[in-house]
Amino acid sequence: MRGNDLKSMSIDELWNLHEEVTVELAQKLQSEKTGLEQRLRQIGGADNVSGLYRSRRSYPPVPPKYRNPTNPMQTWSGRGKQPRWLTAALKTGHKIEEFVIGKPDAGGEGPRRRRA
Repeated sequence: MRGNDLKSMSIDELWNLHEEVTVELAQKLQSEKTGLEQRLRQIGGADNVSGLYRSRRSYPPVPPKYRNPTNPMQTWSGRGKQPRWLTAALKTGHKIEEFVIGKPDAGGEGPRRRRA
């Protein structure tokens, strides 16, 4: 089809052509996607195509190890980036040991080791 043919078409004819092209394009894109996903399954294994990426391994929840004494609702497990409240407290001279949850008594012994 040439540009002159399009110029001679009415608006209704152009709109119908547009709808036909849209439907055909959607069908071809879907079949192309299906074929690519099938090839990816063959190359990378069947578990590799859950949304095209592997799902992350689930980790058990980690209990908090540190607590903000001024706001006990704020805790940190010790993993990842330090929270702002802890970073600010460490900059003012506090030590991280001051924020440990369930710290042992000062006079008590440390953790016991198992003998081999």
